[in-house]
Amino acid sequence: MYQPTDLKKGTVCQIDGKPYRVVEYSQKVMGRGGSIVNVKLKNLIDGSVIPKTFKGQDKIERAEVTNKAVQYLYSDGADFHFMDPETFEQFQLNTDVVDTAASYLKEGDSLSLQFFGDRVINVELPKNLFLEVTYAEDVVKGDTTSSVLKDATVETGLVVKVPAFIKVGDVISVDTTTGEYRERKK
Repeated sequence: MYQPTDLKKGTVCQIDGKPYRVVEYSQKVMGRGGSIVNVKLKNLIDGSVIPKTFKGQDKIERAEVTNKAVQYLYSDGADFHFMDPETFEQFQLNTDVVDTAASYLKEGDSLSLQFFGDRVINVELPKNLFLEVTYAEDVVKGDTTSSVLKDATVETGLVVKVPAFIKVGDVISVDTTTGEYRERKK
């Protein structure tokens, strides 16, 4: 069981038999009365987001979720296909489950799927991914005195703001939680 203060961003809990992930967390300390915790919870089955308030003595049930390492195979336009590298069992997920992770997937990538019971509820990406730049805008000459950012398209089709020195063919690290440029691979 969780206490309300355990519900930090990213924590998975269970309410009314459904799994939820905490997407926002804030705590208010009341004078003598303890504290209250306000969270926004994303339903991992249907994607809806609900606000919820917990008082200091409330107990929140942990969600029984498991992770399984998989390899991304391909997308046929409507569905995404994954394979367990040990058992060769294949999983077919629609775009609703894959959600924003679709912008980062390359054939052959290793990642993990999160299960609630025997149902896939989430695609867990690594924190950072290295992606090759396939298109980068040209920089205006002389516009390098300040930290100028330009748009660059990576091999998965994702558009990322990058520094002016990045060019086509460079491999860059992208933070999968924010979609921001981190560094150029050496």
